Amino acid sequence: MRMGIAIGDVTGIGPEVALKAVAAESKKDNAQYVFIGDAHILQRLNQKLRLGLPLKDAGNDGAKISIINPLRQKLPAHLPAGSPVAAKAAVAALRDAAERCLQEELDAMVTAPVNKEAIIRAGHKGFAGQTEFLSELAGAKRTAMMLLGHDEKNQWLRVALATIHVSIKSVPKKLTAEKISLAVELAAQACQDLQLPRARIAVAGLNPHAGEGGEFGDEEITTIAPAVSALRKRGFDVTGPLSGDTVFYYALCGDFDAVVAMYHDQGLAPLKAVAFDTGVNWTLGLPFIRTSPDHGTAYDIAGKGIANPSSMRAAIRLAKQLAKNRP
Repeated sequence: MRMGIAIGDVTGIGPEVALKAVAAESKKDNAQYVFIGDAHILQRLNQKLRLGLPLKDAGNDGAKISIINPLRQKLPAHLPAGSPVAAKAAVAALRDAAERCLQEELDAMVTAPVNKEAIIRAGHKGFAGQTEFLSELAGAKRTAMMLLGHDEKNQWLRVALATIHVSIKSVPKKLTAEKISLAVELAAQACQDLQLPRARIAVAGLNPHAGEGGEFGDEEITTIAPAVSALRKRGFDVTGPLSGDTVFYYALCGDFDAVVAMYHDQGLAPLKAVAFDTGVNWTLGLPFIRTSPDHGTAYDIAGKGIANPSSMRAAIRLAKQLAKNRP
């Protein structure tokens, strides 16, 4: 099993959490890990953190841990936070890892954090996020973002999003029955990929109290309920629309295996409250496995050696689990 690790924005904590996570995980398995990014930065950081990872050139066949640099020139040693040079390198690593997955050189890819603002400033004007970038690169038109994690009692919360990186004011216009149906379908498939015994999906309402019968908005009546009804007729075990202020509690208690949230923060706020250090971002619907930690570049602590690799470790473990489960 070959796991590709795109190291993300090198002026953030991506390289640090990636190295720390692989140092911990590689002791427990027979997987091969391939870092995709600047070798000199990784080597220096490996020494600074005293991890002792045996980092080899990717040409070294059979190496447990190796590095592929998609750029011809090494990056400068001390780039400022959000540097355009670092942003371009992050996109290059992301693209390289995805292309290797498409060519079946890698069994899965795990992506360290990037900074959308820095990438856009660096010239990638249409960059909306790693999920959208990878979907376009792979030609995958039916994708969705799922965030998942567990609390200290090992109670899981899995949240798929009907809309992703859009403003709150535009959500009602962009929310369609087709997007809700896609999120439910992919969430149900995700439950199968995780080899869960069932795939019971809850669909959250958009408005407070799921609209109170149209008193607080009518999207539940005009869009969400019809989509849920149509999905039930197709055989999906789906319930909704349910009030967004309670549905995540019931999912955490085990009544549902996944929740489809209507917009980004509706789903991510409860997920991060439950599993801030262990949350994982999983792109559903891609022709390859892609996971990432559920946090950002954290420029404020980059270079201090104090970044917590727990979410990155969880992302690697999920990618390995999914790769193992695939035929």
